[in-house]
Amino acid sequence: MKERVTLTLDSDLLKDVDRRVDGYKIKNRSHAVELFLMQALGNSVPKTAVILAGGRGVRLAPITHELPKPLIPLHDKPLIQHLLELLKKYNVRNVIISVGYKADKIKEALGNGRRFGLNITYVEEQAPLGTAGPLKLARQFLTETFICCNADELKDIDLMEMYMLHKENRAAVTIALTTVDDPSAYGVARLQGSRILEFVEKPKKDKAPSNLINAGLYIMEPEILDFIPDGFAMVEKDLFPRLASEGRLFGYPFSGQWFDTGTLERYERAIKEWKDLA
Repeated sequence: MKERVTLTLDSDLLKDVDRRVDGYKIKNRSHAVELFLMQALGNSVPKTAVILAGGRGVRLAPITHELPKPLIPLHDKPLIQHLLELLKKYNVRNVIISVGYKADKIKEALGNGRRFGLNITYVEEQAPLGTAGPLKLARQFLTETFICCNADELKDIDLMEMYMLHKENRAAVTIALTTVDDPSAYGVARLQGSRILEFVEKPKKDKAPSNLINAGLYIMEPEILDFIPDGFAMVEKDLFPRLASEGRLFGYPFSGQWFDTGTLERYERAIKEWKDLA
């Protein structure tokens, strides 16, 4: 809920505020003041992120016979480190990593996170739990709005802008959406404004409702944990359709870099084209 207030500000300060208004990222003077206050108070992004890093990465065999997918090198650092750098850039300091396949190697490589300027905690899947099941394992840490993301994609997303949209929409979940030329290999978002009505799975290119696909990063409210069944569960099948039907699932289209590294071909492309964040 928002409340109207009256502020008296120095005219030069107000001019500085107005110069930041671009009509897009910062819509108006009120939006600018709210954004600057959130930044000053340290409330501009969620404080905690969950990284899903338990998969086997079978499409990247034989590399993943030796290394878990999050540790595959790209530009002289493991894939997951690029994601850690994104989180650190936006001052997300508490990171829970869900591990499974070759968990010990991930723990050994990342440790407690101090050398990355982060606080890393692990939850371990004794059996594969999908993309939703691990969130139940981390429940004790997820008492406020949090970020959830896949470990095996490279992303450059304005997390502060995405969080503002999430709050303005009073969303249960906001999904980062990236644009692809051919969406036929993905689940494609059908939207009404920024509200996601559904995902259409692998449509023909000329039948796709948009070119926007799930980029594998979400902002979530802790209440959604109650909707996830015990054991193996998928956010795509067990959570998102329910939230969409209730009008509580939203999308955040972004124009920053995004690379799927799920196959050897896509991994090679990412090596060539990804521009490091740090």
